[in-house]
Amino acid sequence: MNKRELIEKAAAEAGLTRRQTAAALDAILGTIQTAVAAEDKVAIPGFGSFEMVHRPARSGRNPQTGEPLEIAETWTARFKPSPGFMGLIRQRKKD
Repeated sequence: MNKRELIEKAAAEAGLTRRQTAAALDAILGTIQTAVAAEDKVAIPGFGSFEMVHRPARSGRNPQTGEPLEIAETWTARFKPSPGFMGLIRQRKKD
């Protein structure tokens, strides 16, 4: 599902126009991005949480040549699904 399809489906379910839904989705995603970039954790009960995590420098290996290399430290965003969300995924996999 891409963003356009998500907006259309959410608009139909909420009884809003596609334009209103798109504006709301953009505002929500922008707020999450800004908060995570500011090192705030964003938790949405029943869905999951977003947070910024630090990955320290580490040793790695070039998969093509097998030569060792150093991987630089970095910051990245992480999403952790809620237990309810994971339960839904696990149940769908069984069907």
